[in-house]
Amino acid sequence: MTSNFNPDAMPAARGAEGRFATLTFEREVAAPLPTLWQAWTAPAARAVWSAPTPSVTVEFLEADTRVGGREVSLCKVEGQPDICCECGWLALQPGQRSVNYEVLASEGATLSAALVTADFSGAGERSRLVVTVQLSALAADMEAGYRQGFGAGLDNLAGVAARTMVLERVIRAPRSIVWNTWMNPETLPRWWGPDGFSCRTKRIDLRADGEWVFDMIGPDGTVFTNHHRYHEVRPEERIGYALLWGENGPKHADAWASFEDEGGATRVTLGMVFSTEAEFQTAKGFGAVELGQQTLGKLERFIETR
Repeated sequence: MTSNFNPDAMPAARGAEGRFATLTFEREVAAPLPTLWQAWTAPAARAVWSAPTPSVTVEFLEADTRVGGREVSLCKVEGQPDICCECGWLALQPGQRSVNYEVLASEGATLSAALVTADFSGAGERSRLVVTVQLSALAADMEAGYRQGFGAGLDNLAGVAARTMVLERVIRAPRSIVWNTWMNPETLPRWWGPDGFSCRTKRIDLRADGEWVFDMIGPDGTVFTNHHRYHEVRPEERIGYALLWGENGPKHADAWASFEDEGGATRVTLGMVFSTEAEFQTAKGFGAVELGQQTLGKLERFIETR
């Protein structure tokens, strides 16, 4: 995970002394445990909090959050060589523990390898994260960079989790049917939105780099213009997209939907990282959780009737 290292703190190479370390980080997070888990593992959320400082840009090349999957990203700082981070997921126990390896490389040379264990606990609206990093630096003493990078990254994570909304629903239908109902331009507008709302589409292209521009029309006739921009589409697994205020307006949330097999049914997870905590609180205050669950309920009923 690129957030684990701060390239601004990287020293020049030196002897073997100080190259091996075990680091522990703890954070108390103002978010429920399932939300923290999603913020830690969902690629769309990780892309929001991964850069340790504003001077660092992170470009994700690959993201597959499942046991045996990997994440590859480039960590970029102006005037410095890019650092490539490869993260491989070794264990994922939702809401309890994740284990991954992490290898950093630059200009063809491996810089470090680490084993990262994250333990989760919590109840109610608060949760706790303890991350243990077993570091082996191959090209330099990188302990300072890891301490700064992990510290900043976990601070970012805590802030992101506090403005993240997660909705889940198990739909009694195979994943292929749920996916095809969601990612079909003919069917998506027919069920999307809370009870009593309808959709009027202006443009729709449900592919990576595509978009959906549409009006949501409330029961009283009020029109709400929406714009979704899709940046990731992994068939029958997940989508990632940005929510804009009106057509081509400012972004107000990064969102994703994931689809998992569950005994012949499908677990759908819909997540949103709001751009600010104020926007999150506003959405929560007007009932976005309940309205979102109504939307997933309409999806389930639409599938049942077909």
